[in-house]
Amino acid sequence: MALTNAQYDEIMREYQRRQNQVREALSAREREAYERIPELAGLDERIASESTAYARVLLAEDGTAEGSPAPRSGGESSMAPLSDEAGKAGGPAISRDSESRLPEDTARFQNDGHSRADLPAKDDRAGNHGAAHSQPPGISALKARIEEISSQKERLLKMAGFPKGYLEPEYFCADCQDTGYIGREKCHCFRQASIDLLYAQSNLRRSMQGETFSAFSLDYYPKTMTDPVTGLTAAEMARRALQECRHFVKDFDREPGNLFLSGDTGLGKTFLSHCVANALLESTHSVVYFSAFRLFELLADASFGRTDENEAGEMDRYIYDCDLLIIDDLGTEMTNSFVASELFLVLNERILRRKSTMISTNLSLASIADLYSERVLSRISSNYRMLRLIGDDIRIQKRIHT
Repeated sequence: MALTNAQYDEIMREYQRRQNQVREALSAREREAYERIPELAGLDERIASESTAYARVLLAEDGTAEGSPAPRSGGESSMAPLSDEAGKAGGPAISRDSESRLPEDTARFQNDGHSRADLPAKDDRAGNHGAAHSQPPGISALKARIEEISSQKERLLKMAGFPKGYLEPEYFCADCQDTGYIGREKCHCFRQASIDLLYAQSNLRRSMQGETFSAFSLDYYPKTMTDPVTGLTAAEMARRALQECRHFVKDFDREPGNLFLSGDTGLGKTFLSHCVANALLESTHSVVYFSAFRLFELLADASFGRTDENEAGEMDRYIYDCDLLIIDDLGTEMTNSFVASELFLVLNERILRRKSTMISTNLSLASIADLYSERVLSRISSNYRMLRLIGDDIRIQKRIHT
């Protein structure tokens, strides 16, 4: 699941596009506001002046040389490029090798005339308010003046009919402010972008296209075939499975849960898994989909040193931290003690992290215990909603009726 350099750069170009779009939208709102409220420009100049004074006090407190340049200030919105080479070739020139060297404080918009000088003093940010780190004389007054001027701007904007936050950037992702990173860590939106890109380039998206709840037909499940255990017909069991999957998606954020979907080959288990995946991807959740064979192949590569350490760590984050992990066709892989141990680890760890998992399989619960261990069966039976499909192979039915 690791990204190539080309894939990483493609994602970062999308972030650059988003930043440009946010910047342009903010500039348009600023032009409108400043044309209707000329007083805003004068307030910006006052904020810039006070912010510069504030910065000088902070620099003096830190023992910074008097000739050091003060932080940039002013009313114009600006966003620093993501790297020194950003924009020279239509996008940021950050490669995957340089991820670990990204600055701790990534570039941010400066708006409403504020600069970094508007931030609280270092001691305030660290939560230290002791007498040993008291603020320099006059700094409280400077902060108060800046806050008062900012309040004046807000009042003018409100009186003119502009909504609150009108002169603030409207990010696609407020958590990372469209940089892809929070500090040195990848943002959740970056991980989702990675999953989307990998799906798109592996054609998995195409194979799931059209596989939605509304397209799931109950007509293939006979009303005359009855399950001896539940007494329900095939149609009733399919309807129940469909309803449970819909509820699973609807309550996903409120009630994290897990699904175990069993049944013979060709009864629509993979189709239902795709329905769930599509619905959650549409609501911007991170979904990772593996056939059981591929999942255990990747875990074996990581465990036995056939994958470099960074790639193995990245894969672990996908498997253990994604919102939903789908393991399709459990039991089709070559089962051994390693597979049984890894399956327990994955299921147990995701339960502990309150992350949802969906499993589809042809196996019965008794076979799960025989192949993988009683511990695996215990985790599934006590933490998963059990769904079962019965009937005739839908693929054969389609061939007969076409």
